[in-house]
Amino acid sequence: MSTAPTLLVGTTKGAFVVSQGDTGWTAEGPFCEGWPINHMAGDAESGTIWAAGGNEWFGAGVWRRNGSGGWQLSKLAGGQMDEWMAADPELAAQLGVAPSGPAPFTGQLQALWSLKATPGKLYAGGKPAALYASSDGGDSWDEIESLRNHPSADSWNPGAAGLTLHTIVTDPADPKRMWLAISAAGVFATEDGGITWERRNRRSNAPSQPSSHPAAGDGHETGHCVHNMGRAAGEADLLYQQNHHGVYRSRDGGRSWDEITDGLPSTFGFPIGVHPSDPDTIWTLPLNGDMAGRFPPEASAAVWRSRDGGESWQACREGLPQEGCFFTVLRQAMAVDSASPAGVYFGTNSGSVFGSSDEGDSWDELVRHLPTVLCVEVMPRA
Repeated sequence: MSTAPTLLVGTTKGAFVVSQGDTGWTAEGPFCEGWPINHMAGDAESGTIWAAGGNEWFGAGVWRRNGSGGWQLSKLAGGQMDEWMAADPELAAQLGVAPSGPAPFTGQLQALWSLKATPGKLYAGGKPAALYASSDGGDSWDEIESLRNHPSADSWNPGAAGLTLHTIVTDPADPKRMWLAISAAGVFATEDGGITWERRNRRSNAPSQPSSHPAAGDGHETGHCVHNMGRAAGEADLLYQQNHHGVYRSRDGGRSWDEITDGLPSTFGFPIGVHPSDPDTIWTLPLNGDMAGRFPPEASAAVWRSRDGGESWQACREGLPQEGCFFTVLRQAMAVDSASPAGVYFGTNSGSVFGSSDEGDSWDELVRHLPTVLCVEVMPRA
């Protein structure tokens, strides 16, 4: 893995930058003053790294590091900590902390769950579900209110972690074309940069796998609790999603979805990884079920790979723990790089990051003993 990329790892206790050196893989951090970091993004040209997160205590914000400089916070919403400092400034001063200035979305935003960097614009997804955009690299933010005002908004229901906009996917050839995933409201798409949105959860006419699970959807729509989504390379709008109850494929930009769960050991999981150049190669990491512990089936870890768009699946186990493995891999905690062969990486709630330099054939534990890993992303190469 001599040409291994830099990994951006968000955890419950800050951000880490993981890279390979002469003595192996090391994790630099934690950064962002202990904030929970739900998602990260990077820019190859400038070397900028962004980290989004927060909670009810910290508020919501995006941290930014320009090149090798320090981290700066752009706060979108204040939290309980700001209220406490304002109420007792003397104690805050004794502890060496100071309140930040007024944040524009205080009272309507609890945390940020996703980031997407595009040419000229940075997007962030919030909890409760809302979409924000910055045209100055994260210094200032505006809400794209058309999403919150969608006619279906009053029917959106929160998932277990709340009503979160956790996934933002764009078309590299046309950044105005965008797909969002919200738990639990499903997939939304825009063709005009967010002026209008279309809800896209319809099943195709292909037979579906029957299930009585309340998150499984019905014969007409997929379940609305999307866990993660990715777009395949190429001009076709080929999308894949890991849903709360199954894996799905859309060949028409989300206008219709086919279930491709058959062959996997479970219908439940969080991440989905998509190959950077082969649109038919994908990876997912099934867990034993939402109410059964959320760990690998039979406590034996495997990343499952398909080379034919989900028509068949292969378990990739070499180098992964095969006994007594009870970790969980969360929705943003899998990433794929642009190397050839592609590298695949995932992080666990037990604080490990695993990597494969051969598209999943074999795995190594790169770092361990981090806090709970919430996201893994690859730093783009210049």
